[in-house]
Amino acid sequence: MSSTYFHQGLFETEDGAPLWFESRGEPAAVPVVLNDGLGCDGFIWRYLWEPLTAKRRVMHWNYRGHGRSGVATDDSRIGMEYITDDLARLMDAQKLESAVMFGHSMGVQVCLEFHRRHRSRVKGLVLICGSYGTPLDTWHDHTLLRVAFPYLLKAVEGSPHLAKSIMARVLNTQLAVEFGIRTELNPALIKPNDFAPYMEHLAKMNPLYFVRTLDSLKDHSAWDHLPYVDVPTLVVGGEGDRFTPIWLSQRMAEFIPRSEYVYVPGGSHTAPLERPGLVNSAIDRFLRERVSVNSP
Repeated sequence: MSSTYFHQGLFETEDGAPLWFESRGEPAAVPVVLNDGLGCDGFIWRYLWEPLTAKRRVMHWNYRGHGRSGVATDDSRIGMEYITDDLARLMDAQKLESAVMFGHSMGVQVCLEFHRRHRSRVKGLVLICGSYGTPLDTWHDHTLLRVAFPYLLKAVEGSPHLAKSIMARVLNTQLAVEFGIRTELNPALIKPNDFAPYMEHLAKMNPLYFVRTLDSLKDHSAWDHLPYVDVPTLVVGGEGDRFTPIWLSQRMAEFIPRSEYVYVPGGSHTAPLERPGLVNSAIDRFLRERVSVNSP
């Protein structure tokens, strides 16, 4: 892997949250920022790192309470309200004036909200297997999670140590990996070793931070902003995505002016891992043809 630039470290926010990030690659083209899904710490980008860093500088970071990032002294200061400001300040610290924003799952909401608040800093959007907002209303194409979530939030807030113990025991097993693959993903396409890092991270994550982040997402929506997205945009949707059903990707592509849409046959919520050749090729072409230093 060609990598003329590499930096990894922690950036401390004004309220004391240490944010982990890494930045590497070639500085010749418009840089890229990778924004994860809820409960993720980068597993989805596995097959994108090499082609992206061969041509441009790429920064990946962990949200508050995710991966190697911590939280503020007041650990209620977590979620969407803080994420976009955290990202802007982290980009300042890394001297990134603007970038192409990549988002997977929850990261799609992050990208759209970041464009709303910091339009001049966005050169393009790559929105992968995600929603523009209110994910509890569309998960598995029903509202059951919206109904159940208040009870889950109350249980975790009331017994955080018990919740953490249960998550660690249940999720950090091969059985959990296999169950997740067979019920939520495409077992014919996903490699267990590609999905296992997600389950490992989720098992280690503080469930309090997970539910508080999800609580901040449940009523957030960038639906009203879609017609005002004024940068080159690529939307990627997986045929069998159950977390964020494919019609959400299709709707985003329909309402974002001049956006492009890529359909991933057989792909689920982890389409970039299931069909990396198709997804990587579409992204490479999009970046070459539509995103330049002079992009709006």
